[in-house]
Amino acid sequence: MSREAVEHYIAEHARIASLDTDWLHSLRQSAISSFRRTGFPDTRQEDWKYTDVRPILKRRFVQAGDTLDTVDTPELTALRFPGLECHDQVFINGVYGKEYSSLGPLPEGVILLSLAEALIRYPQRVKECLERFPGMDENGFNALNTAFLTNGVLLYVPDGVAVETPVHLMFVSNRQQPPQVSHLRNLVLLGHNASLTLIEDYTGQENAEYMTNSVTSICTTQGSALQHYKLQAESLKGYHISTTRIQQERDSKVESCSISLGGGLVRNDLVVSLDGEGAEVSLDGLYIANGRQHVDNHTWIHHHSPHTSSREEYRGVLDGYARAVFNGKVIVHEQAQKVDARQSNDNLLLSDNAEIDTKPELEIHADDVKCSHGATIGQLDENMLFYLRSRAIDEETARSLLIFAFADAVISRISFQPVRERLESTVLGKLPDAGLIRDFVK
Repeated sequence: MSREAVEHYIAEHARIASLDTDWLHSLRQSAISSFRRTGFPDTRQEDWKYTDVRPILKRRFVQAGDTLDTVDTPELTALRFPGLECHDQVFINGVYGKEYSSLGPLPEGVILLSLAEALIRYPQRVKECLERFPGMDENGFNALNTAFLTNGVLLYVPDGVAVETPVHLMFVSNRQQPPQVSHLRNLVLLGHNASLTLIEDYTGQENAEYMTNSVTSICTTQGSALQHYKLQAESLKGYHISTTRIQQERDSKVESCSISLGGGLVRNDLVVSLDGEGAEVSLDGLYIANGRQHVDNHTWIHHHSPHTSSREEYRGVLDGYARAVFNGKVIVHEQAQKVDARQSNDNLLLSDNAEIDTKPELEIHADDVKCSHGATIGQLDENMLFYLRSRAIDEETARSLLIFAFADAVISRISFQPVRERLESTVLGKLPDAGLIRDFVK
C-alpha cells in the first residue's frame, strides 16, 4: 500500500508544468527524489509510533489545481474577527483567492503576497527564506510539500517595522470530490526589532474529505517579537498534517499557541531553535477531541545558546474513543548554560475509551540550567463536582464548568483578545449549557 501511494504522488508531481526558475526546479526535483527514497512515515519509526497514516495512504488525493473554487460568504464571515481590521489572505482548497482577501495599506517595505506571486516578483527573497531551513525533506510529508511548492504565503517585515494590523491567513477546504490535497508553504521573516501578530486559520466544510499538508517556516531575527496563533478546525473527515519551524535569534520573543479542535487524523510538528542569547519562547497548546478523532502533537525545543528560556504547556480534553499523542522534547545543548526551560502536558479523559500517550522529555548536555517537565492524566474531580452540585448547580452544568476551567488555563494566557474571545466562544459552544457557563465565568 505504501509503495502504491508513493508512486501515486510521484505521478501527480510529474503532471505539474516545470517552472522557469532553475533553483526552484532543482529544489522540487530533489524533494521528490527524497520522497521516493523515504516514502511515508510508519509506526516502526519512534516519532510515529502511535500515529498510523495508513488511512491517508488508502486515499488517492489529487493536487490542488490553479482554478479558484467559490466559498459562501457565511463561511468566511465565521472566520473573521468582528470589528477587527486584519490583513486577510484567503485560500480556497489551496488556491489563493484575491477577491476574497482583504489587504489594507502595509508599512513601507513589508511584503505580504501569495507564494505563487512572490515566486515571480521576489524569487530571491523566497529562496533566502527556504535556505534558512535546510533538511526539511527528511520527513515524507515535508518532502511532498517542497516537491509541490506553489501555494502559501511570503511575509517579510523589514528592520524596525511594527505591523500593527494582524495578518490573518485563512485556509478553507470545501471541495467534496475528488478528494484533494493542499500542500501549503508559509514563509515568515521578521527583521531586527520588527514585530507582528500572525494568525493561521484552517477550516473545512462538514463532511468534506481532503488533506491539508502545511509547512510554516518562521525566522525572528535579533530583537524581534512575534505573536503566532494556529487555529485548526478541519472537517472530521479531513486529514491535517502540519509542520511549524521557528528559528530565533538574539533577544527575540515568540508567543505561539496551537489549537486543535477538528480533523479526523491530525499531526502537528513544532520545532523551535533558540539560536541567540536572550531568546525567549512560550508554547501553549489545546486539543479537544471526540468520537474517533486522533490528534498527535510533537514538539522539539532546541536551546543552542546560553541565557535562553522556554515555557511550554499543552492541555487535552478527550471524549468518546478519541486518542491523542503528546511528545515534547527539550534539548539543552552543551554550550547553552543558564537556560530556563519548563514543560508540562495535562490531559482530561471524559470517557473510559479515550486514550492519551504522553511523553515529555528533557535532554540536557549543560550543567548550569533550570529545567522541569511533567505530565498528568486524570478525570473530572468528583469532590469539585460534589461541591458545585451542593451549590444547586445540576450535574451536566457542573461537568461543563470543570471542563471549561481546565481548558481555560490555556485560553486565558492568550494575550491577543480577539483570538482569546473567539476560542472561549468556540469551546463553550461544544459544551452543554453554554449560556449558563458564560454567566458563571464572566
